[in-house]
Amino acid sequence: MEFVERAVAENYRSLSLRADSTSFNGGDVSFIIVAGAMVLLMVPGLAFLYSGLARRKSALSLIWAVAASNAVGIFQWWFWGYSLAFSSSATNGYIGNLRNFGLMKVLGDPSPGSPLIPEILYSFFQMEFACVTIGILMGGIAERGRVLPAMVLTFTWMTLVYCPLACWVWGVNGWAFSWGVLDFAGGGPVEIGSGVSGLALAWVIGRRQEKELLNFRPHNVSLVCLGTFLLWFGWLGFNGGSAFGANLRAIVAIWNSMLAAAFGGMIWCIMDFRYEKHWSMVGFCSGTIAGLVAATPSSGFVHPWASVIIGIVSGASCNLATKLKFHFQIDDALDLFAEHAVGGIVGLFLNGFFGTNEVIRLDGVNTSIPGGFMDHNWKQLYIQFAYICATCSYSFFVTAALAKIIDMIPGLKLRSTPEDECLGMDEVEIGEFATDYIEIRRDVTDGLFMNSDSLSEHPVAAGDRHGRPDNQQSTMSNGNGHVHQGSDEIQHDSNGITDIKEKMRDSESS
Repeated sequence: MEFVERAVAENYRSLSLRADSTSFNGGDVSFIIVAGAMVLLMVPGLAFLYSGLARRKSALSLIWAVAASNAVGIFQWWFWGYSLAFSSSATNGYIGNLRNFGLMKVLGDPSPGSPLIPEILYSFFQMEFACVTIGILMGGIAERGRVLPAMVLTFTWMTLVYCPLACWVWGVNGWAFSWGVLDFAGGGPVEIGSGVSGLALAWVIGRRQEKELLNFRPHNVSLVCLGTFLLWFGWLGFNGGSAFGANLRAIVAIWNSMLAAAFGGMIWCIMDFRYEKHWSMVGFCSGTIAGLVAATPSSGFVHPWASVIIGIVSGASCNLATKLKFHFQIDDALDLFAEHAVGGIVGLFLNGFFGTNEVIRLDGVNTSIPGGFMDHNWKQLYIQFAYICATCSYSFFVTAALAKIIDMIPGLKLRSTPEDECLGMDEVEIGEFATDYIEIRRDVTDGLFMNSDSLSEHPVAAGDRHGRPDNQQSTMSNGNGHVHQGSDEIQHDSNGITDIKEKMRDSESS
């Protein structure tokens, strides 16, 4: 009995010594583990959002691209991504070294970002940021990009664009960090990096065929909504976890994220109603994301009342920015620039006005960092502006160069052929479909002007998952959504289309 008591006492003393030897609070560590898991949920959120926004025939390819880029991102971050972004021994201010190659020497020391959590946890949390960022970038290949070259671009882009941007503002020796830039959760590396780079990628790949641009609209608004709310949930971990502890600053960041998202969604919806006279669900989702994007750099620096203003400004600015792609003549199919780049710019710049030390010091660590205009720190405005210009320029030109180089490598051409675009990326690249059938054409107008011969020339998805029609039991959907069984009924439907065409010609001639 005495031996057991002595063993228990020794065990208790060893546990006490181990507890005293670490400065990490269990609540802080647990909070960041959960926040990182929440950020991971943003990856399927992006996949569903992109899938819903695309045409049916390319819906699954975007889910695949986001999911596969997540896997490539995890490998790159373990391999050398974390070291290039956060190695504390690099002093050049622009990119890290390979001190932490393969996560070497990354264990229980205090992290470079905060002494509240261990470095191994910090590396995991930041890895999820990188995976979400590269997932956003995959929207640039929508409906015409090949997925294998896109994965090569994923690895090189994270190495030469994302890692330097992260080092600038979050690295202990980064030039932006040393200069005093206020960027809480990634307005530069995540939002501007993905949004501006997405614009550059779309520019290099080129516009979709004109017939693919006619009457383009989301094929599944339910998926858009599902993706948006998964993103919103994950974003609370994204922004709240960037306080790196279960503290008051994290709570303020979560509150700010909720307010900016709500007001961004309402403003976008109202602006769409002014022109369309409908309360657009896609518009509400777009505005919600715009508000969350603007909250990314600002949520840990401003009071909740300021986030109301940030949500309103970001919702309006991002809505108007969707028209810029027509002036640029760049086919930014999923509005990466309007949503992420413009939203990030708004959040970063307004930090110069509304950032305050009263919020910053709530984490108990950053007690001496000044805010912006609210703290009479006038120079913060031009610091934020210069940082925005630097991240935008670097992201666009380096991404465009990378994409162009990869595109010239044999076998890695980023763009598919015009014939493949007509068939859809799901059939050509994936060999599977988001649903178990494919419409003859996505748009009603396309269906009206097809000739009857084309119906029999081109295979369509029916019972077979690879698109081979079953002559006896094939199921097809015409442009109006009516289902017909068997080849005889398909021929009957084509005759009906021919009758409609003749009536339209008669009405035009009269």
